[in-house]
Amino acid sequence: MSVPDWRIPASLQPNARNFAFDLERVLDSVVAVSARIPEDAFTAETLGTERAGNGVVIDERGTVLTIGYLITEAEEVWLRANDGRLFPGTVLGYDQETGFGLIQALARLDLPYLRFGNSDRVQTGDTLLVAGAGGRERSLSAHVVARQEFAGYWEYVLDNAILTSPAHPNWGGTAAVDEAGELVGIGSLHLEENKDGDKDGHINMIVPINLLKPIIDDLRKFGRRNAPAKPWLGLYATEMGDHIVVVGRSQRGPAKRADLKNGDILLAVAGHPVRSLASFYRRIQAQGEAGIEIPLTIQRDGRTFEVRVKSGDRTHLFKAPKLH
Repeated sequence: MSVPDWRIPASLQPNARNFAFDLERVLDSVVAVSARIPEDAFTAETLGTERAGNGVVIDERGTVLTIGYLITEAEEVWLRANDGRLFPGTVLGYDQETGFGLIQALARLDLPYLRFGNSDRVQTGDTLLVAGAGGRERSLSAHVVARQEFAGYWEYVLDNAILTSPAHPNWGGTAAVDEAGELVGIGSLHLEENKDGDKDGHINMIVPINLLKPIIDDLRKFGRRNAPAKPWLGLYATEMGDHIVVVGRSQRGPAKRADLKNGDILLAVAGHPVRSLASFYRRIQAQGEAGIEIPLTIQRDGRTFEVRVKSGDRTHLFKAPKLH
């Protein structure tokens, strides 16, 4: 597990004088996460077989919270503390709806842990510590630039994501910490902020911690939330003007079996028009549980027609976690 040779500019690094909590203790709760995924894993083609990012210790038992895409289908997980110590870990679970992932350290960490804060209190304009593994030189002070709905092309939607700037360069699994020194979110994505066609800069999307609270016990016990899975179509889509357009399909997903094609325009779900990714996903989820047929109105080559796609549960295609 090599140590990357980079640092955040000094002007963006957190200054202990600007925080009311013990900055070094908080930074020491963040660890580097490295995961190895089998080549034949379902997510290997899209996410790779060698994944690296960050995680944060959240209890005295050595549970580490990270972003789920780092550890999905991982057969080997390692954690590195800021002092260089390495610890083996195993995947406890991940949640496809929120994106959170849990790791259990397989050795005593002897590291501080962060308590959960209340992400509903985070407002635009607030200052957050976005902490990455490696201490102050790999962490930054960021401002919340928005609280808003977020939809990703891989059938993912959040009601009230936290968007921060400047962007952390190694954003996956970073700890977003509020002024009380409590954990309010986990870094997920790097985005470009565009307004009126002009590039304003780069931002991070942070998954709010309150989304974890109702499901963390399920992730510990069952490896996933103890509720029926939402329907999954196995397609990648994007917004083009007022249209939702298919730009890719999972090789083993329902959309491919139903013969949806790249370039198809998705006009409606069960007769309800959709004009944004978020509305498209929410209409699909409103139809019922995974396995239900989803009626879609499609436009292809100037022709409009109906197709019914039998949805699935993507986690059934994932390799189960295993111990070292």
